[in-house]
Amino acid sequence: MLKLRTGLGVLLALLVTGCTSTPEASPDRDAEAKQFLTHPGTAAIYVYRPDVDRFEDHVDLYIDERLVGETLPRTYFRVDVAPGRHVLQGSGLDLGKIELDARPGTLVFVEQDVAAGQSHFRMVPEETGRKRLLACCTRLERWAPGQRPFLK
Repeated sequence: MLKLRTGLGVLLALLVTGCTSTPEASPDRDAEAKQFLTHPGTAAIYVYRPDVDRFEDHVDLYIDERLVGETLPRTYFRVDVAPGRHVLQGSGLDLGKIELDARPGTLVFVEQDVAAGQSHFRMVPEETGRKRLLACCTRLERWAPGQRPFLK
């Protein structure tokens, strides 16, 4: 009986760690990102998911084939990138994708809508992106390498 309980405990622990969600940023980090500061040598990409009317599940977000984390309704990521072309996409069966050109010292806003497990990305003007992000969303932290057991 003890072996059965131990085995069930290990199985439960594996299941829980396999469902790790993207951590929410601290209120200070969220407030800092909402100041929309720029850096002269990089561009900042804000990917946000307002999902006001529906609450689809989480979907993975990749930038240039690097896992950022899971997007969730009413959340956002800020990712500082080198200037140049970048590709944002979902994973697995999610065929959503957008290519963008990021210039140094700029902010790029991308709204993500998820319907039936598919991401639909669209760039929005900076002023629109700022307003929508402030009205809806909480910052998520990027996953650290190796934090998620199953990668693309």
